[in-house]
Amino acid sequence: MIVSTKDLFKHAYGKYALGAYNINNAEQIIGLFRGSLDSSAPFIIQISKGARSYTDKRLLEAMIRAADEIFPEAIYAVHLDHGDEESCLDCIESGFYSSVMIDASSKEFGENIAITKRVVDAAHPKGISVEAELGTLGGVEEHVSVSEADAHLTEPKEAEEFVKRSGCDSLACAFGTSHGAYKFSGSLGLHFEIIQGIQELLPGFPIVMHGSSSVPQDEVRRINAAGGRLKGARGVDEEQISRAATMGVTKVNIDTDGRLVWCRVHRESFRDDPENFDLRPPGKIFMAEYAKYIAHKNQVLGSAGRLEEVRAELKK
Repeated sequence: MIVSTKDLFKHAYGKYALGAYNINNAEQIIGLFRGSLDSSAPFIIQISKGARSYTDKRLLEAMIRAADEIFPEAIYAVHLDHGDEESCLDCIESGFYSSVMIDASSKEFGENIAITKRVVDAAHPKGISVEAELGTLGGVEEHVSVSEADAHLTEPKEAEEFVKRSGCDSLACAFGTSHGAYKFSGSLGLHFEIIQGIQELLPGFPIVMHGSSSVPQDEVRRINAAGGRLKGARGVDEEQISRAATMGVTKVNIDTDGRLVWCRVHRESFRDDPENFDLRPPGKIFMAEYAKYIAHKNQVLGSAGRLEEVRAELKK
């Protein structure tokens, strides 16, 4: 059942975070739904600009509608990830999305506010929530590419002003994460003082954490053992994610980890069965492994076991 992102945030705030998982194909969709139901967790299904053009946005949306019929017990929101103004307006007009993200974080502060407000003004009359971004994450994810020199953290007072002037419903903030598989080195981690500062100035307001994949080291090791070359890949410590989920970080974006599971399964499959040329055997393995990963991540986020609570709340 597709529901309002705003309603999911209201239930989660300060208690747990919702996993926001990027999907690109049928196997990811099936694994995501299975894993979320196995862990009894609400979730957010994310579609990026790249995913919408990978095959065709209509095909991707049709697969989600089909999954909604196959898994009627699921409760989730549908979200546009890292949209520009044009793609946000297209998704708003489609009537399919629960929320959209307008990413104008590369723009000057005032221009970012103006662009975000235009999207808000188009979305709110249709009951669609808007996520914006303030601060700039480093790293690479699809069309988003920012050097570490250009990355900068979110200032809590600027976040307060941004939210009040733009009218956005949630805010992706930069507090130490980055996009891609190479996030941290050494003992670097999240800046919890920034999260706390934003929470104090904007109590009850949902904070979004981008670049949140943990880059499991076992996945990296197995990929490299099967011919991969991921050296030095490192993500966000799961204990830090769990802590952030109790501090107003209500949505945690995860994309890279899903790609790592896909890469590991297929590399090992073709290594171990070099005569196979059928896409279905590794596809079946991936769906099961991705479901297992999703169930684990929902435990980390604290969303596991919350499904019936959310269902009861939505009926009020």
